[in-house]
Amino acid sequence: MNKNNLIRSVLQSLSAIVIIAFCCFYSGLFDLKRLLEGVPSIVSLARESMPPNFSDAHNWIKPIMDTIAMSIAGTILAIAISLPLAFMGARNTSPHPVLYYSAHTILNILRSIPELIMGILFVAAVGFGALPGVLALGLHSVGMVGKFFLEAIEHIDEGPVEAVKSSGANYLQVISHGILPQVLPQMADTCIYRWEYNFRASTVMGMVGAGGIGFELMSSLRIMQYQEVSAILLLILIMVTIVDGMGSYLRKRLK
Repeated sequence: MNKNNLIRSVLQSLSAIVIIAFCCFYSGLFDLKRLLEGVPSIVSLARESMPPNFSDAHNWIKPIMDTIAMSIAGTILAIAISLPLAFMGARNTSPHPVLYYSAHTILNILRSIPELIMGILFVAAVGFGALPGVLALGLHSVGMVGKFFLEAIEHIDEGPVEAVKSSGANYLQVISHGILPQVLPQMADTCIYRWEYNFRASTVMGMVGAGGIGFELMSSLRIMQYQEVSAILLLILIMVTIVDGMGSYLRKRLK
């Protein structure tokens, strides 16, 4: 490494450190006095949450089922919308520039709206329950799932695609025989990851009235039943661990 490159690397590293330090200072992360003042409140809250109260656990079975159903249905909805958008938005498969830019615009819009905001909007539109949660999780997931699908399609090996085209295959046949076999493992991995994320996110959706165990969590918080809150959090932790384990198992089976 010559002297100029060394100086450039040092300046870039210093710039990155300055930006990170500024962001930490600006957000209050270095305010030790304020952080220490919050410790007694956290300790007090932890004491009030112990021991966890599972006396109402029989009423949490349906909300848990709603949460699982919400995460699965939302992920399926996201996959169904993401697939055509990904093929329209990928440079090597887009049929027309208008469709290419339209797909990218839709993905950017859906990715930029937080699922919590979508949840509030859909609760106002279709009412309380799991349905607004499914719509919010599904549409927000399209932004990320569609982007990952699109990038997987753009990075395929063009050799098999050209071989299929040379046999006189039409557009759909090229996709089904030349592209999908190459990207399916990566797409499956993305879908499993998104399902794991959607299960965790669906617990938050309940806080805006979209049903599920998050609704029960918010209800206990409102009436300051912290022992019930800790019990529900433990239940969520167990369910998240199970879902993560299932995700890992499915990934191994698909490899």
